[in-house]
Amino acid sequence: MTTPFLFVATVLIWGTTWIAIAAQVGEVPVTVSVFYRFALAGVLMLAGLGAIGRLPRPAVWRFVVAQALCLFCLNFVSLYTATSLVPSGLVSVIFSLASIFNAVNARIFFGDKISRQTVLAGTLGVAGVVCLFWPDIDMAGGASTLHGIGWAVLGTVFFSCGNMASRRNTRLGITPVTANAWGMGIGALCLFAILVAKEQPLVLPESGSYWIALIYLSVIGSVIGFTTYLMLVDRIGSARAGYATVLFPIVALTASTLFEGYEWTPISILGVVLAGLGNVVMFRRP
Repeated sequence: MTTPFLFVATVLIWGTTWIAIAAQVGEVPVTVSVFYRFALAGVLMLAGLGAIGRLPRPAVWRFVVAQALCLFCLNFVSLYTATSLVPSGLVSVIFSLASIFNAVNARIFFGDKISRQTVLAGTLGVAGVVCLFWPDIDMAGGASTLHGIGWAVLGTVFFSCGNMASRRNTRLGITPVTANAWGMGIGALCLFAILVAKEQPLVLPESGSYWIALIYLSVIGSVIGFTTYLMLVDRIGSARAGYATVLFPIVALTASTLFEGYEWTPISILGVVLAGLGNVVMFRRP
């Protein structure tokens, strides 16, 4: 698969998962839904790869476990908690900082240089997302807003650290597919441990729309989405791959235009233009 294909696939897949997530909200507690998602994804990947004899055991487990905790457990718990406290638009703005966090962490853990091109692209992208969600950003909520912002930042940091663990796994010869399979299984076990500690019962959903959404999130959003994204990290680096997070909200709003009648405003159009410019800058060849 070519690099442009991986990038576009990642943006389109993760940009549309909001539809499935919205179908799950309210019927089942958040942590339970996240557990169902990665339990199903983990079983599918482990069983599928095992059936075709393509499931090697990693020689080094510590970074696989780190990836599991950061990408398939703690980041989702943090981001979903943030969404329960502040508008999703504000969470999206904060999560779009992943490209900046990736650049900084890549410098810390791998010695990568932070280029002016990366900084400019990230700044344009974040400014674009702020414009897109400006009407949803309400800072007058007091302590609840501050807690929500804190959870969103924490979730984004976990996501970025998971990117670094994935890069380390690749350097150790563990492919993204293998690391994802084991990681999703381990992540599901960690989520189950959280549920046991919280004494949260496993609520079974009754609506068919929930199960359809669960299958979409597990198969498309998790198995395929995380695999394409982490292959992208391996090819172009975590900073440039992280820029995909800036484009997710644009895809989500486009889908909202088609299915929910979202109305575009001059400032939201400006946001798309700025994010597009950031995309051009990020992938422009010197």
